Amino acid sequence: MIYTAAIIGVGRIGFTLGFDKKREQPASHTMALKQNKQIRLVAAADKDSENLIKWHKYVKNGTTFTSSTELYKSIHPDIITVAVNEDSHMEECIKAIESHPKLVILEKPVALNSQEAQKIAECAQKNNIPVMVNHERRFSADYITAKKYLPQIGTLQTIRGELYSGLRIYGEEFEKDGTYSLIHDGTHLVDLIQYILEDSLENPTVTGIYKDEKNIIRNFTATYTTPNCSQVQIVMSGRSKFFTFGIDILGTEGRICIGNGYAKFYKRQESKLYTGFYSLSKDKSVKLPKKTGYFSGMIQNAVDFLDGTAELKSPLSSAIQDLKVLEDIKNKLKI
Repeated sequence: MIYTAAIIGVGRIGFTLGFDKKREQPASHTMALKQNKQIRLVAAADKDSENLIKWHKYVKNGTTFTSSTELYKSIHPDIITVAVNEDSHMEECIKAIESHPKLVILEKPVALNSQEAQKIAECAQKNNIPVMVNHERRFSADYITAKKYLPQIGTLQTIRGELYSGLRIYGEEFEKDGTYSLIHDGTHLVDLIQYILEDSLENPTVTGIYKDEKNIIRNFTATYTTPNCSQVQIVMSGRSKFFTFGIDILGTEGRICIGNGYAKFYKRQESKLYTGFYSLSKDKSVKLPKKTGYFSGMIQNAVDFLDGTAELKSPLSSAIQDLKVLEDIKNKLKI
């Protein structure tokens, strides 16, 4: 089967990150859709005419529109990708669903809040349209390997997820457009932990809250206890002069350290340092591909789903649960 596709929003994640020479490619929806042999990219909509001009030079056979409404009047694609800013997710995703494609791909986070996300879910259910969310690490070979490796490290003891950047963690005035790290970046961290754990994060204890001179939150640590792991921590900083994202998973017999640009796997072995002791040694038997296929894997999952050979690996329901976890943290930050 060949499926037609259209993109709503051809800014960074929709298009231009596909030209970043430092990123593993494809790194945008346009490039990932265009590279899949079962997809024919036919149209794009964006309110920015300059974005459309640049996009059309790359997708010469595609038709451009200055609004999604105009696109849906002319074209009825099988796949619609919504890659607009967070404050337009609900409106554009609902419009996409109501145009009745076979699948909607929604950029993360689902919406500005769980109330908006629930409206998307209700619309999807009413129209019987499946929605998948681009939590890209679910499709990345290194994280998939990490999840498969979990039985090798014994019983889970702790999971620590860390995200450090220069973007503010939270401020009430930024809720209107979602330009704060808790929701913009934190959605990836929460989704990944829940995906690996196969468990929900509930009732956090939030400590280490740091506010700057403008009363904007820049640091926090959220701690959880779950049936599958005795301690889960989420640590975020918005006052770092660098960006890093990673998870440290400690079991009773091994360890997994994985994040942006690294993946290390350790197993319990007889110590080379102390007689009668065991230490953790790097497991050299784990082989990772040179490319993680994080974006192309997401699009392939969409195609496999439409072919009827796979379930969606990142369904709307999971992404809404991620948003609720973030809102629980946010409510504790407000106190």
